[in-house]
Amino acid sequence: MKITGYRVESYVMQMDRPIADANYPQGEDLMPASLLWIETDEGISGLAPGGGDVERFFHLLEGQDPREVIGIWRRMVDFVHKGGVVAAGGPISSIDVALWDLKAKIAGEPLWQTFGALEGRAKAYASGIDYCLGDEDLFAFYRRMAERGVDGGKLKLGLDMEADLRRLGIMREALSPASARPRLMIDVNEYWSPKQAVRYVQEIERHFDISWVEEPARRWDYEGLRQVSQQVKAAVATCENLRHISEVYPLVHHQAVDILNISAGQTGFTGCRQIAHLAHAYELPVSMMNCQANYMAHLAAALPNHLSMEVVDPGREHCLRFSHHLEDGFIVLGEEPGLGIEVDAGRER
Repeated sequence: MKITGYRVESYVMQMDRPIADANYPQGEDLMPASLLWIETDEGISGLAPGGGDVERFFHLLEGQDPREVIGIWRRMVDFVHKGGVVAAGGPISSIDVALWDLKAKIAGEPLWQTFGALEGRAKAYASGIDYCLGDEDLFAFYRRMAERGVDGGKLKLGLDMEADLRRLGIMREALSPASARPRLMIDVNEYWSPKQAVRYVQEIERHFDISWVEEPARRWDYEGLRQVSQQVKAAVATCENLRHISEVYPLVHHQAVDILNISAGQTGFTGCRQIAHLAHAYELPVSMMNCQANYMAHLAAALPNHLSMEVVDPGREHCLRFSHHLEDGFIVLGEEPGLGIEVDAGRER
């Protein structure tokens, strides 16, 4: 089997509700998106959310056996080495995800099985990306998640301490049917300085038991992140906006991070798995970031150091068909080959 072509379809999706954080608190319900197909001479195609400048890399995979995913990933990374992998990470990520989908389809098995997971499920936590939601909508989102067994939630905050404390109480109450002591996480999205983060988190911890604070300082600031980690009770989580293992290593080496947030944006499944393995070597846990159709749960299910995966559910899968669902607090994956995602090209919103 040989890789023969590709195509990218771009579109704008209107979600069921807006999403927002401290950097853009008014929120937005429109999101640009794209889909990539990698095609073969035997009529099997690999699918990935995303796209980018695939043309720049296609000569590296054209005519290759699509099962040689890691070798192709290495060729792409080597190709952009001088210019920097971070700047070219988008198309590399999409191509890598599509090739893993293709590899599992060729084997006739779900991707979680290709990755070696014992079962097709991953622990979930709820994340509303919810700064723009009113109190009633905030409660409704986390209560709906609790009714599916989700016992942890992550709240966007950072602009108003009084409002943040009130909203944390709402989230805790909404999650209470799933747990008498739900896991509470907060996300600042790099909005604070390290000293602000220490002061704010210490005040929040007077009222709530916080599992982790996410991005309490700039993503590259290992000194500031370490300062926060050493002065608050909560774990410091970060890494979501880093794109390659070379950017992550300084945080780990300088003991600036307690939990690594990982995603397909880190040069696909292959690069994401590398970062997870680095974390495992230092006995650090990882948490998978959100994505359409929760497809990254295929990898999360196979990682020995995975804590839980972020589930946002704002309504961004209207053109996708899949059997993945939330049950008893887990993302439950299907038995369909590959990612288990199909595209309904005729459905519009």
